[in-house]
This record gives sequence, structure tokens and C-alpha cells, in this order.
Amino acid sequence: MKRQVSCHIESWAALIPFRISRNVWHTFEGIVCEIGQDGYIGRGEALGVYYLGERNETMLADIESVRAGLESGAGREDLLDLMQPGGARCAADAALWDLESKLSGQSAWEAAGVEPNPIETVFTIGLEDEPEQMGAKAAAATDMNLFKVKLNDDRPVERIAAIREARADARLVVDANEGWIFEQLQDVAPKLQQLGVIMIEQPLKRGGDEQLENYTSPLPLCADESCQHLGELEQAARRYQMINIKLDKCGGLTHGLALARAAREKNLGVMVGCMGGTSLAMAPSHVLAQICDFVDIDGPLLLKNDRLGGFVYERGIASLPDGPFWGIAPKK
Repeated sequence: MKRQVSCHIESWAALIPFRISRNVWHTFEGIVCEIGQDGYIGRGEALGVYYLGERNETMLADIESVRAGLESGAGREDLLDLMQPGGARCAADAALWDLESKLSGQSAWEAAGVEPNPIETVFTIGLEDEPEQMGAKAAAATDMNLFKVKLNDDRPVERIAAIREARADARLVVDANEGWIFEQLQDVAPKLQQLGVIMIEQPLKRGGDEQLENYTSPLPLCADESCQHLGELEQAARRYQMINIKLDKCGGLTHGLALARAAREKNLGVMVGCMGGTSLAMAPSHVLAQICDFVDIDGPLLLKNDRLGGFVYERGIASLPDGPFWGIAPKK
């Protein structure tokens, strides 16, 4: 068996600047890994984990370090030993899932043992300077009903109140992106519950959330930055009621499926999220989404343009395209 491996960097412009508690994006940059065999090409996209120091150049170097193994036939399970969790392994793993579907005639969804059903995704409302601006964004998204709201330590309750006033019908989850301290969580969690929020994601800093082990929250708490991969699940399970699996963090769909199963065994809720990106980055997460409680794969909705032939988004529902795309077996 002889394969060809190619990787490159891509940049996609944001529809509007996307802001969270610690960063703002005007473009979403990542890598695309392509693996060719027997006339077929599998592709995978990843943005990496910026807060752990991953960059496009480091991800390209990581894939280059295993090029020989990939070209000689290394499979997805082999990558779990050859590469560390992170964006590079995510891109290579996705490319192998896609390639396998084309070679076998079986879709990635079928191979994972799930149906490719349409999935409801959250629509993310990024931070703005004033609560009223965030309320206006929610009011404008008339075809969406499930929002994930980015918060920081500046007037979080007022921001949710403004959104609730604008959209009394909306279901709301919030993501503080490590932006609070424990005392603020204690103060705002009951108030957010009264405003109809149904979950709080990553309120405290990664590595600084040990106080959650003795805290009974009025709302489920979801670990994002605090649970990168299987090696961190045990600790997260003592502090959170859910985990957010991002394939860029854990290193791909192969590991993500194993992490989801392990979380269920610990009676944890499961969310699948994303670091942004095009439909190519969302596709493996759509597979995992079939077994999740919450889904955040709205990356393409935050871009000026998506990849041609990508997912169809309609009223918050992400559906597979009609034509050939990632993980879809070619017609014979």
C-alpha cells in the first residue's frame, strides 16, 4: 500500500468579529490534511487548540513527523499511538475516516454505528460591549431557537436578561470560557437559572476549578477546557456534570467516540463542540453529534463563506448535503 499525504493552511473570513472572554477572531485559520490512495482522496480540517499553544505551523510539523507512517498505511488506531491529542491528529484522523468511506463504500456515520440524522445545533452569540447589543443579535436570529451565549465577568446576568427580553422563547446555554472566579459563579448561577438558562460551560479556569468538587450547582456545569481527552476525564467527572468534546482537543473522531462512551459510563452528559471552521471541520463532529445531548457545530454560520457543497443549515438544523462530501461513500 502506498499513499500520498498533503497538508496546507487555509484562512476563512469571519462574518463579523467573533469575541469570547479572552480572544477575538476576524478570520478562522486552520489546516487541511489530504490522504490519497487508489484514486480516492480523504480530507480533514482542524483549527487546533490555540490556548494550548497549537498553531498552523506546529500542526503541519506534527503531521510531517508521521508522514512516513501515513504513507505506508497507518490507520486511525495507529494514530492514537503515533500522535498526541490535538489539531494535527484531528485533521489526519478525519482524512482517514473520509478515505475509508470512499474505499469501503460505507459512510463514516455507518462505520461509527450511527444514523446520519439532521441535528439541531446551537447558534453562538459572541460577546459585545453592551448587553443590549447581545439582545439585538438574539432578536435578529429569528430562525434560531437554541443559543449558546459567550460571557465574561462583566455583567453576565444583565447580558442574559437582555437576551431573554428579546427572545422569551429561546433556549439558552452559556459559556464563560474560564472567565469567572468561584465566588462569581456562586452569585450568578441561581440568577441565570431564574432566567431560564439550562447549562453553564467552563465557568472557571482550567486547572483552577478544584472548588467545584464540593459545590452543588443549581445548573449543570460542563467542562470544556478542563477536559481535553480521556486522560482528563476522571478529574473532570468529579467537578462537572457534562463534558464538551471538541475533536481538535481530543485528537479526532476516533478518540472522540471513545471519550463519549467513557463519559456515559460515568453518567455524564455529553456535548460536541467546535473551534470554528468550515463544513469540512464540522463533518466528523456531526457523526459524534448523533449520540450527544448538546451540539455546537455552527462554525460555518460564523463565516462569510462556507466550503462549496457543505452542510445545509436551516432554522438551526444541520443536514448532510445532497452531493458528495466528507465521509459519504461514493455512488457505485
